Amino acid sequence: MLQPHDTASQDPILTEPRLTPLDRLAGSLGQRVYLTLRHAILSLAYRPGEILRKPEICAELGVSRSPVSDAVARLAAEGLVDVIPQAGTYVARFSMEEIREGAFLREAIEVAAIELVARTITDEQLVILRRNLVVQAALLADNDFAGFYKLDGEMHELLLSFTGYRKLAAVSDTAWAHVNRARQLVLPVPGRVAATLAEHRAILSALEARDPDAARSAIRSHLRQLVTYLEPLERSHPDLFNP
Repeated sequence: MLQPHDTASQDPILTEPRLTPLDRLAGSLGQRVYLTLRHAILSLAYRPGEILRKPEICAELGVSRSPVSDAVARLAAEGLVDVIPQAGTYVARFSMEEIREGAFLREAIEVAAIELVARTITDEQLVILRRNLVVQAALLADNDFAGFYKLDGEMHELLLSFTGYRKLAAVSDTAWAHVNRARQLVLPVPGRVAATLAEHRAILSALEARDPDAARSAIRSHLRQLVTYLEPLERSHPDLFNP
């Protein structure tokens, strides 16, 4: 079980505001509070093991306690928050078991999806993917890792949307949440972002050839590369992981 830990380790990647202002988000008040807290956790603005102080969150967002409590309950159901009776609410530490399970589920979804997409992709959809990769390359050249990460996520969302199945992206996002959070520690690793772009180009090439076998191989190799980078994190960042 997560033990109380109230000190967020200092890390150069944590320089952005912790909570996105609600007026920049869409949806009901409760949905916006949930989204800003979830983003802060996934981006490591709130560190694994850090206490979540509801009064401070309410004050920063300018909301009452109710939508914050509802958002915390949703995050706890996703395994992103631990609520410890008589102790407090904490950002869940990483678990390699959950990371491996999430990666397994995401791979199963995306391999099946890209096989379908490779058979059905249109010229217009290929243009959209090419443009996404052009921007990725520009962001890499500028060492804008946060921007690259955003375009990376959008590319995967595009691939899932091209299947025509509307719920697929949401299911994949839930499965990927723990991996998504841990990968924030990996993106600044020298060479990894460039390698990621090369893997994305291999995926695009397979789709341009409309080759399901090559597409499956490319997406599987891409997703598994990430896990190889995540495995050592348990040793290099033991304070962020469950014992």
